Amino acid sequence: MKMDQEIYFTDKTERWGKFELCLPGPSDGNPYTDVIFAAKFACEHRVIQVDGYYDGEGRYFVRFMPDQIGTWHFETVSNVKELTGVSGVFQCTEPGPVNRGPVKVDQRFHFAYADGTPFYPFGTTSYVWNHQDEPLQELTLQSLAESGAFNKIRMCVFPKHYDYNLKEPALFPFDGNIETGFHYTVFNPAYWRHLEQRIENLQALGIEADLILFHPYDRWGFSTMSPETDDFYLKYAIARLSAYRNIWWSLANEYDLMKDKSTSDWDRFFRIIQEKDPYQHLRSIHNWHHPGIHYRSNAHWYDHGKPWVTHASIQHHDLYFVQEWREQYGKPIVVDECRYEGNLNHGWGNITAERMVECYWEGLVRGGYVTHGETYLHDEEIIWWSHGGKLHGESPTRILFLRQIAEEGPPLNPVQADFSWDAPTGGVDGEYYLVYFGSSRPAYRILPLPEGTDFTIELIDTWEMTITPLPGQFTGACRVELPGKPYQALRIKAIHQ
Repeated sequence: MKMDQEIYFTDKTERWGKFELCLPGPSDGNPYTDVIFAAKFACEHRVIQVDGYYDGEGRYFVRFMPDQIGTWHFETVSNVKELTGVSGVFQCTEPGPVNRGPVKVDQRFHFAYADGTPFYPFGTTSYVWNHQDEPLQELTLQSLAESGAFNKIRMCVFPKHYDYNLKEPALFPFDGNIETGFHYTVFNPAYWRHLEQRIENLQALGIEADLILFHPYDRWGFSTMSPETDDFYLKYAIARLSAYRNIWWSLANEYDLMKDKSTSDWDRFFRIIQEKDPYQHLRSIHNWHHPGIHYRSNAHWYDHGKPWVTHASIQHHDLYFVQEWREQYGKPIVVDECRYEGNLNHGWGNITAERMVECYWEGLVRGGYVTHGETYLHDEEIIWWSHGGKLHGESPTRILFLRQIAEEGPPLNPVQADFSWDAPTGGVDGEYYLVYFGSSRPAYRILPLPEGTDFTIELIDTWEMTITPLPGQFTGACRVELPGKPYQALRIKAIHQ
């Protein structure tokens, strides 16, 4: 709503939408460091204080994501006279049909939207798609929309310097450039406005932005900033971005390659986000592993059991350990890198599409979640894992098929029944089972179903994407004929009269 020539705020905001207030203020000196700006929001008995931010050109913003329908009152707080004591009222209305709120941890090992709808993370990785040329970014969004497989994407705030990633980006989070240096007390509003637009684009597609705040693949100096600059940057990012309902905070990609950061630094970053984010978006951190060391489990990882970590974000190629990690951390397990479908020279980037799909299935039935990646060589070095563009692989359509199966059933936990070591099984014991045979190819299987309950069984070909009901009903120890080919699964449902 326009109040006069310079002050704006949103007079109606849907639940879990984005309220925005803009005020004019001082532009002399360094407003990023000199000006404190926040607002208090009140609805009935609740009061929430939210930090604002400077957007350049004498404009100050505060954003707020209301979670309660009704009348909200606000009043600004600042160390600058013209920015303090500005008050107003806005209405929080019913959410729109595609707005289910931010994603939270649910049932200890799983996720759900704020409205209670289960959320099954079927993610992909495209680290710096948002740093590419505009046409390529638009093509990435088009590919995500057409695929329909993914509802989460891992992406970076800072640009990336690594093999196949040598191009200088157009915009940086801080003012400056690599030739003249960066001003670490002055942000670049144009960069942040662009990032916000891409987060909004993802939100419109129903995709969560798993935002990577730090990473080691750097030639600009962002991975070796001082602790004061790190904290300054984090607080600004939270003030600008936390009101978007589709934000997840990933503190780092391969944090253990950032040798200038200690465990105490990562602890501090987690606490800053926990204290400053009014909405408590999901928080994680992602590991690497040291060359020459075979990782059976999780030696030398960041401790995901710490209270400020909401879920484990893991890089590991062996999905067998998902259940072990669940038991150790007591939190959702997301294997955000299990190697990528592609044909790169790097061992992590040349698995088959069949193996990519197998990782998804095995991770899911073991009670976790897996993230996709694609790394096919390209004449112009436009590789999905980093640049976005087009999806060339065969796994996304099969991942979409699995996503549809998952969303039709309950969140999966490992079941206690002994379906055999080669057939990981998830479900709800006595009610629902999803049995996955992977690369095994049995001609039949004796299933240990509960006595006294009748079940239907469907044979799923996870590669051909077919579902075939098996004739009859099944109970107790029963023999089921199988086609003797790999990548088969069974969906078993209890019959309730």
